[in-house]
Amino acid sequence: MFSSLLLLTLVLLHPAASFPFSRQLFKRDVAGPEMNSANFPDPSIVKVNSTWYAFATTSGGVHIQVATSSDFNNWTLKSGYDALPNLPSWVDQSSPNTWAPDVNQLDDGSFVMYYTASTANDSAMHCTAAATASSVAGPYEPMGDEPWECSKPMGGAIDPSGFRDNDGTRYVVFKIDGNSIGNGGDCNNGVAPIVPTPIMLQKVQSDGVTKVGPAFTILTNEPVDGPLVEAPSLIRSSGGNYTLFYSSNCFTTAAYDVAYATATNIMGPYTRAGSLFTSNTGMDSPGSADIDADGTHLVLHANAGTGRALYTATINISENKVTA
Repeated sequence: MFSSLLLLTLVLLHPAASFPFSRQLFKRDVAGPEMNSANFPDPSIVKVNSTWYAFATTSGGVHIQVATSSDFNNWTLKSGYDALPNLPSWVDQSSPNTWAPDVNQLDDGSFVMYYTASTANDSAMHCTAAATASSVAGPYEPMGDEPWECSKPMGGAIDPSGFRDNDGTRYVVFKIDGNSIGNGGDCNNGVAPIVPTPIMLQKVQSDGVTKVGPAFTILTNEPVDGPLVEAPSLIRSSGGNYTLFYSSNCFTTAAYDVAYATATNIMGPYTRAGSLFTSNTGMDSPGSADIDADGTHLVLHANAGTGRALYTATINISENKVTA
């Protein structure tokens, strides 16, 4: 009897004790894998009214996946539902590789989805595009029949992510996919000479799509990043500083992470501040994070089950420091 009471006491005092729960709490405010470790790579997040919506890379026969939650803790995958059922003609229809969607609500109440896809004339080349919908879950319809950004001479473009600044100005950050034309090794860019994979900042009009001026580099890969930097997501803190979340190293290695850099001006310069999540923080190759507009709720993926599963985190941004 005493031993049973002692065990119960220990469990109550230590809720993260080693018991076979499928959903684990690695830190006070980090949880996952969600949805029974369903494959849900490159997630993004948006909250509309009282519901959270997460969107993810193609899996299970759909181009863009959707999951929902009423409390940010319990998630339901809309199995079989495709948020982007139709693709423009420039996309390789047989193997579209629709990656890394990011949904933003525009000022008129409608929604824009940025996404990545393989090109029809070269399936190894990826470009970014946009689609719109009147409701957050879609279905989204492509805008026009041309990519939004390709940057083909530099290797293509992937991982677009929208950001609305405090004054209402909108931007899109994205990655130049230089490692697609690399010289081999991890993520095809681990052998010298290393090809640049810069993260770009593009100002856009209120429609979230029409470009205003040229795009600018705000961060690029350095030796500490391994073969690349990618998966940008931008937020402005209540103190006015900008925090750029990104992943470095190759997603197939244990070095993949969620890192961040900070700046006092949206154009930079951005100063690297370290890694928020690594394989040493209770997840296997965590990466591809997206921060909600509230600057607090964040989603990411990490290896689990047979793929890359959804994980969630509640973070705190205090000027140049991010904690979870």
